Amino acid sequence: DRGKARAGYPQQFGQPFPQAAAMPQMGNTGPFPGTVTSPGGPPAPQDKSAASATAPTKDVEPGPKVYAEVGFGDIFRQFVLLGWTAFGGPQAHIALFQKIFIEKLNWMSSSLFMELFALGQCIPGPTSTQVSFAIGLLKRGVLGGLLSGMLFQYPGLLMMSLIGFGAEKVDWENGAFKGFTSGLGAVGVALVVGAAISLSAKTAPDRETKMLNLIAAVVSYMYSSAWIFPVLILFGGIVTLIRDREKPVNEAPGDEGIQSYGMGKAGGMCLIIIWAAILVTVIVLRTSVYEYEGHARGLYWFETFYRIGSYIFGGGQVVLPLIIEQVVQYQDVCDSAGICVRKPDYEIYPGGEKLIGKGDPNVNSWMTEAQFLAGLGIAQAMPGPLFNIAAYLGALIASRAGVNALVGIAACWFGMFAPGVLLIFGALPWWGEFRKLPVYRRALPGMNAAAVGLVVAASFSLYDKVRASSPFPDTAVAIGILGFAAVEIYKAPAPAAILGGGLLGIIGWAAKIRWIAG
Repeated sequence: DRGKARAGYPQQFGQPFPQAAAMPQMGNTGPFPGTVTSPGGPPAPQDKSAASATAPTKDVEPGPKVYAEVGFGDIFRQFVLLGWTAFGGPQAHIALFQKIFIEKLNWMSSSLFMELFALGQCIPGPTSTQVSFAIGLLKRGVLGGLLSGMLFQYPGLLMMSLIGFGAEKVDWENGAFKGFTSGLGAVGVALVVGAAISLSAKTAPDRETKMLNLIAAVVSYMYSSAWIFPVLILFGGIVTLIRDREKPVNEAPGDEGIQSYGMGKAGGMCLIIIWAAILVTVIVLRTSVYEYEGHARGLYWFETFYRIGSYIFGGGQVVLPLIIEQVVQYQDVCDSAGICVRKPDYEIYPGGEKLIGKGDPNVNSWMTEAQFLAGLGIAQAMPGPLFNIAAYLGALIASRAGVNALVGIAACWFGMFAPGVLLIFGALPWWGEFRKLPVYRRALPGMNAAAVGLVVAASFSLYDKVRASSPFPDTAVAIGILGFAAVEIYKAPAPAAILGGGLLGIIGWAAKIRWIAG
């Protein structure tokens, strides 16, 4: 109240200062702190010692940063369109999340976001998908996580399902289509480059973390096996854990934008147990109970994709070689000179392509190699996770087997995504406690630096892929440069820049700008 404020009890400090009556007075109290008014004269300076006793210091420590309070409506508004514009693969998705939810909307701290990214790299499943679920979960609990994750998935799921229905009728070589996808991919890579630069600056401030960032980038670029990502992150954590073993641990993190961890630790453990129980059950049923015929075919498809989704770390590029080995069966064919080549089984037997998916003992492939590669190309041009290729594969596999395509889509898509979603929902309640431990806080700088090194490597590997697959390679690079400038310099919205890149790609195709490629 006003009386207390005058008496020296400013509300913002909470501790009383000495009463005005205790200060030496030379007249009436002046209108400004540190002055008194002499009768009939201007304000006169007050004694400095008295002023220092009464005036609060201006060097007040700033309070904790306040992050946005997020409701279900906020999650819906941001993710309902994001799922349609998230082109470029998992690393581009992470860059897009960083731009929108950290830099623009202030939903959580940058360090917390990098922890989520590292966590997604260290547990099986598609990383960008897991982060999309985790963002909603940390803001509005389990329902918020389901809302954000499904809104991020459904556009790619819908489009890849429809394409799977008509896979054999799609003109994959259409020039306008290839120009559009080339432009989308070029700007998607530009977003990854921007994220690599900004995240490296934040997570690698000293010599050791810079070196970890470099090592992770080089190794992950050269070796993209399924186990390399968690190993690099673990290595980074061990390095800073040893380096900082004698240093006092940073204060336990505040909320950093966290509103919920979802279900409790008991519920999280139940989800992890359910994931393991499903994995064991479907493997046993497939290998020892059912034959590949009739309704059991759906079980075979679900088991294949659930098993792959349960031991893949990182993103879709890692899982693709494993999928093709499951859906297309290869055999070694040797000539009289002893030179052997691997061929799909349907190419070895006369009329084998017509036997695909029919349960013939000689032809165990579920589709042709060309159909898989065509689906891979279109999946990379679609928004959302690359794992959505499972919907395309499911529709095509079921159609070739004479089964309703919706059965194939459900078996393959849920099989691919279920392990990662169950594990991220199960891990987050335990992670909420684990992240406060001193050992984790010491390891965290190295883990984050190594995780961002994976983004750096993705910048180069994705550049290679976009340039190699474009009908006008140099023009695609120019589109990527324009996209980078639009987002990083002129602060254009990332989704708008991505779509703009697609339009520039169509213009490049229509104007026949192939001569620029030299």
